[in-house]
Amino acid sequence: METFNEYHLNPEQFPFLKSFQDNWQVIRDEFTHFVKNASNEEFKFTYDILGPKNKTIKTKGNSKYSAFGILFQGLFIEKYIQIHQIQYPDYEADNASGKALALREKYFLNLAKVIEKVNFSDDEIIRNVYFGTFHPGLDIKLHVNYNPHMNRGYLGLIVPEGDVAMKICHEQLYWHEGKFLVLDHSYPHCPHNYTNYDRTVLVIDFFKPDKYREEVIQFEKEQVIQRMQDNPYSLGVFGKSDKAKEEDFIKYGLAHQLKWDKAL
Repeated sequence: METFNEYHLNPEQFPFLKSFQDNWQVIRDEFTHFVKNASNEEFKFTYDILGPKNKTIKTKGNSKYSAFGILFQGLFIEKYIQIHQIQYPDYEADNASGKALALREKYFLNLAKVIEKVNFSDDEIIRNVYFGTFHPGLDIKLHVNYNPHMNRGYLGLIVPEGDVAMKICHEQLYWHEGKFLVLDHSYPHCPHNYTNYDRTVLVIDFFKPDKYREEVIQFEKEQVIQRMQDNPYSLGVFGKSDKAKEEDFIKYGLAHQLKWDKAL
């Protein structure tokens, strides 16, 4: 029987995630349809514009992580681009926004409907929704995601057998197709994919339900302003505060030491 704790959370605590889980195969099919059928231009635009870019979190070796999504800070991507007037080398903001809307409506209609349904019934609780793919051999260095106002859910879409896991504190947790893994990412962690196949999940960031909504909205606004100033292509998802500090390495190492002591 699976055990949960302060950083590995029981998905059943968050009933609004059930709508995503009930539609996981439809969501996976939209992703695979896009990957197989998108033109080279659509593919390039999607990963250039719709993917949150990160300058802080580092990987070991040359293997890559790729991501793209349709919802950021509670806004569909085309609205997010317009509101923040993001400037791209090859696209005007309005042009990028229009292309993003067209792609979303062409490939991800069902996912968008699920998001709209959940956010309508649960007061805009869903903040970021994007596909994240670990390519073979990926090994991400220890880091945190400094989002104390949110939890992160991973809905398994394509998960190969083998050693593809999240190391957080003294645990190694695994993704499963059609199921959620929910974490508090303020704890230091380092995921990897040591298989020969891609692993793709739907990443869903959501407000912590036990926090005052006015408080977390204000925190999000201030955080996004800072992150967009530092790196507008982060789409507010990643920032300098994600870099692991000395105390994070100590916390991570201490968790392993405590496990070892208990075993002894």
